[in-house]
Amino acid sequence: MPAPTLDSRHQDIAALLIQLRRERDWLQKDLADRLRRSQTFVSKYETGLRRLDVIELLDILRALDADPHEFVDQVLAMPKRSVKR
Repeated sequence: MPAPTLDSRHQDIAALLIQLRRERDWLQKDLADRLRRSQTFVSKYETGLRRLDVIELLDILRALDADPHEFVDQVLAMPKRSVKR
């Protein structure tokens, strides 16, 4: 079982990535195919069971045809709040 995420921005990032995927009307499998990864990979970061590193995030944003600068600006505009354990 993964350690709890103590920074809500991890959840916020996952929520933004889910939103981008759904705006394209893609299933997790559709995105996974574009990433040449498993559907489980997408599921795990979307549900918070896995954190993304910067390279993975950039690959996902590229697959979603999303501007990384705009994405980061959205994340930076979100308030930081602690996640309850």
